[in-house]
Amino acid sequence: MTDYILEANDLTKSFGGFVAVNGVNLRIKRGSIHAIIGPNGAGKTTMFNLLTKFITPTSGKIMFNGKDITNWKASEIATKGIVRSFQISAVFPHLTALENVRLSLQTRLGVSYHFWRSKALLSELDAEAVARLDQVGLKEYAHLRAVELPYGRKRALEIATTLGLEPELMLLDEPTQGMGTEDVGAVTGLIGRVREGRTIVMVEHNLGVVAELADTITVLARGEVLAEGPYEEVSRNPLVMEAYMGVSAEEVEA
Repeated sequence: MTDYILEANDLTKSFGGFVAVNGVNLRIKRGSIHAIIGPNGAGKTTMFNLLTKFITPTSGKIMFNGKDITNWKASEIATKGIVRSFQISAVFPHLTALENVRLSLQTRLGVSYHFWRSKALLSELDAEAVARLDQVGLKEYAHLRAVELPYGRKRALEIATTLGLEPELMLLDEPTQGMGTEDVGAVTGLIGRVREGRTIVMVEHNLGVVAELADTITVLARGEVLAEGPYEEVSRNPLVMEAYMGVSAEEVEA
């Protein structure tokens, strides 16, 4: 088994005449938190959708644990240990927090559509579901419907359902999108706690979150890799400063 859990080799995606991702090479180190950042239009969302198999690359290759998954479907990678979240919380609003997590456990066990199973039988999953809720600080909200949870706690519930699938690789799409300062801090802390034993890739616009969590950062601009490395190195890169703030490399060096 290699040190890299996920690799993209010369990955390109074109939409008609527009090249959204252009020859990107990416290596995600096992057990790390790897952030993908960039200004608007950089290709972050396209790259994320390529890695999670929601779209197919025009050319290039994606490897997971040394296996070529370039042509796999999103449903296939989910069964192999790759699970993604979405910018908008993707939980069932009228199910309780416990029921949402239990459903993810059913999916993992291959009984997700057995709605006729007795309540007593499904209740066997409750202890693990409560443990997952406790892991993200939602144990006391187990019997509250998801629609009644504040936004930050809905995102925590989504992470709990993701953990229920026991992913080896979690891909988080803008996990703090639309949050206030308090919720951003809570979700940042949560991601830091659940990283043990797994790898996390996240697209994130909040550079404070990236600075606190990410071991490695890849900066995209116009569909290409502009810089890569730890936050301290990337944040001082003149090309990155120019892409984010419109400050030229010459002005930075001056």
